[in-house]
Parts: sequence; C-alpha cells; structure tokens
Amino acid sequence: MEGRRFRRQARVRGQTILPLRSTRLSNTISCWYCDLKFCRFNEPIYQFGQKYARFLRAWFAVGVGFTLTVLFGVTMILIWESVATLCLSDGSDKITDLFSSLLIGVNPTVFGFTMSLTNVVYLVVSTLISVAVHEFGHAVAAASEGIQLEYIAIFLAVLFPGALVAFNYELLHAKPRSTALRIYCAGIWHNAVFCAACGLLLLLLPNILSPFYIHGEGPMVLGISGNSPVSGYLSPGDVIVSLDGIKIHNAQDWVEMAISLEKQTLMNSESKVMQGLLTVNRRTYCVPSSLVEKSVTVLLMSNQSTCPDEHFAFVSVPCFDSSAHSSNKEAYDIQRINNNGYCLNSADIVKLNSCGSLWTTGDSRSSCICSENELCLSPVQMSGVVWVEIMYRSPYSLQCMKLENNLTAVESSDSGDNCHKTFLFVGDVISMARSVSMTSFQPRFASPFGAYLADMLEKLFACTFQVSVALALLNSLPVYGLDGESILEASSFYVTGLSPGRRRLLLQASLFGGSIVSCLVFLRIFLIKS
Repeated sequence: MEGRRFRRQARVRGQTILPLRSTRLSNTISCWYCDLKFCRFNEPIYQFGQKYARFLRAWFAVGVGFTLTVLFGVTMILIWESVATLCLSDGSDKITDLFSSLLIGVNPTVFGFTMSLTNVVYLVVSTLISVAVHEFGHAVAAASEGIQLEYIAIFLAVLFPGALVAFNYELLHAKPRSTALRIYCAGIWHNAVFCAACGLLLLLLPNILSPFYIHGEGPMVLGISGNSPVSGYLSPGDVIVSLDGIKIHNAQDWVEMAISLEKQTLMNSESKVMQGLLTVNRRTYCVPSSLVEKSVTVLLMSNQSTCPDEHFAFVSVPCFDSSAHSSNKEAYDIQRINNNGYCLNSADIVKLNSCGSLWTTGDSRSSCICSENELCLSPVQMSGVVWVEIMYRSPYSLQCMKLENNLTAVESSDSGDNCHKTFLFVGDVISMARSVSMTSFQPRFASPFGAYLADMLEKLFACTFQVSVALALLNSLPVYGLDGESILEASSFYVTGLSPGRRRLLLQASLFGGSIVSCLVFLRIFLIKS
C-alpha cells in the first residue's frame, strides 16, 4: 500500500535547542532499504513552529483527541473482525466492506478513476503529497514544542515508499508527556484535515470552474480504448446525451446506468426462463420478408440459440396497441418456451424502422407501421447481451457551434440535426462503458486541452482523498512500525496503576496482537476483493 511508513527512529545528535544548520548526513542503501536524507528545511520549519507555537499547540491538541478516537475505533473493528474470523461468521461483511473501502479506497469508478499507466502517475503524485503533509505535521508539531529536527528522509523499504522525520529524542523525553502525544498524533491529524480539504474541493470544483466549464449536462468523451466496440461511433469531444432514453448527467451516471441496465436485463431474463417463458427485447423492427427468407431458422430453448457471430436470434411478434402495454419498458414474454427463431445480422436490422408495438409511445392508436411485405421481429434477450440506444452530440463541430445554446436532446437522428446522433449498441454494456474515458466537465470554449485540465484536477483531488484516508487509517493501526506504536507507547504512561515492567508487557502484547489481527484482516479484505 502506497504511503506505508516505518516508525521514525529518533537520533540523538546533541542537546542544543537550536535547529541544526549544517550536518553531514549519510544515506542508507541496502538490498531491501534505501533512503535519502536532507536537512535544508530544518530551520524554516523550526522558525515557523516557534513563531506560531501557541496556536499550533492548541491545533495539535485537537488532533490528539481525534487521533485517539480513530485509534480506538480501528482497534474495535480489528477486535470485531478477529472474533468473526475465529467464529467463522459472515456477519461482519458490512463492516469489512466499509473498512476496506476506507483503507483501500472508494469505488474507483465513482470519479472515473480506473487503473492505467496514466492513473498510476496520479497515484504516485497523490502519495507523495499525502506523505509530505503527514510528515509536515510531525515536523511542525515538534518545532512548536521547541524540539529541533535532525533531518527529513524519504525511503523505499522493499517496494513500499515512505518518509520520516528525525528529532532530538532526549529532549522529547524531558518534555511533558502530552508533548509526545501531540507530536505523534500530528501526522494522522494532518492527513484527516487534508482529506477533508480534498473532499470539499471536489464538491466545490464545479462552482470554482463554472466560468470556464459546464458541469452536469452530460459526460464528455476524453479517450476510447483501441478495442472498444464503440470506437467507430464516438470520438474525443463527443458528449453523451442519453443512454436508452435516460438522461446522463455526468461520468458517474454513465457507468452506473450501464451497470443498472446489465443487472435489469440479467434479472429479467433469468426470472422469465424459470417461469418457462421466452423473453424478447422491447425493441421491434419491420423486417422485409425477403430478408427473413434468407435467414437461418433455429430452435430457441431457454433464451439460448446457435446463431453465428454477429448474428442474433429474432422471433416474430404481433402488433399490439401500444397503450395496452405498461410504460416501464420491460421485455415482452412469449408463452411458448420452444420457438422458431431467425438468425439475422444486427447491423442490418438496427437500420430498419421500428414496429412500435412493444415500445410505449403514450398514444392510444395502434402503433404498428409494418407493411404487408414485412414481419414485425424482436430480438430474443440473451444472457450477457444488452441492446441499448446511445444518443450523443458533437458540441465542437461546425454544425453544433451554431447551436451551442440548444442542449436539448432530439428524439431521432433523422431529424436533420447533425449535432445529435443516435446509434444502437448490442453486447456487454458494462465493458463498453468502461472502455470509454469520460469527464463530467465540458469546456465553454473550444480548446484541445481544456477538458483534460478539469479532469486532471478532479482525479488528483479524488486520488489524494483516497490516499490520505488510507494513510491516516494505516498509521492508526496498533501495529509495529507505524504511528500507532508510538501513540500507544506515549498513551501507556497515563496508565498509572501498573508498574513500568507490566506497562511494557501490556504494550508489547497489544502491539503483537494488533499486528497479527491486522495481517488477518488485510488477508481477508484482499481475498474478498479478489
């Protein structure tokens, strides 16, 4: 996990209370650990801490209360998880999901953040920022207490990056016990505040960028993967208007609607098959009889067919009054489970007119428009195959630049409006949605890099939010090598009813148990995620 840190090992280099101005530092390099030490920020940090010492002590005192509360909460979760694991119970799955979501990060598709080479850069940058904020908290807290820094180090242990600050440990022991708590809790406190700041910026970003960007009026395409099934239809700069007739406002709606359509289709298909029904799609097409005669006839069993690639099974359906059907756009059910179907190429069919029988129009008149030489056919709903209508517009084309103030969707691409276009996608709608990189921001002015700037800011804030939460929670764990160890050690001195030996024994037992349980919880989380 990025940002994982080892416990700071304070060094004793002298007793002066002034910041070290010149110290010869030796960097450590080994097969599993290497670091880079520097001390050029020692004096500025010390002067800043001394100048605002009174305010900073009050600030970090609040951080002590917050950090101890988080440490207690994380410990309770670990105990709950350990009991559930030993009892082989699944009752704590919700707690596990919540803890793993906070620790590993929220759903990455929420902000359109999926793992790629570009997004790895966001992750690295946000980790560096979060770790810097964390260590700055420790350094300023020490400086406000009159404790000079020896150096700041950036390290890489095995594959885990991190940072540390080293200060005069003997001088820290000479201070009141509350001083150590303020210093040790400062890192977690700063990560929590920084996380809140990133969350606030994410909420206010549409308002901040409103003079230059439009937000919430349709996601804009930033890029399309080479193997995307919609690469021949969408291009960078296009804006999604609707998905299957439902208005899409932002990039999150785009993914969530695709998932919803997939689940709805799967649930409807499975339930109808269990009832002995053959489910057909709500779309219907007037197919010429000559095209039907050339097709291959197949026997359909439980929503399955043997049609070749790029071909789908269609069945003949009667024309009904559209008002006789419900307006919820559910699939239509054919009562006979054994039906003869026709294997037709979807690319040829989607260009034809709709019968209008299964698609509700709200008109009480008969909506069947097929001629005598045409059959009204509807595709059989197959598992994992979704038929979805995608409407989009190209706001930066010459035609759309003239209509830039008209953002209303049209009902058909045949209306003569070259700005709005519609195509029908058939296949795995979730994979299709994730193959397109979207942003919720549309530049008000045509610019080749305008949309990317807003998207970069949104992803950076979102990723930094997640990393800051993870870093704060990681350092709150009562385990060896993290801030939780130092906080427990400083807190143990407030337990006055025990002798120093028993206090150390209790501390070691707590850290050993916390480390074991944390490993088990992490193992369980990653097993669930996989």
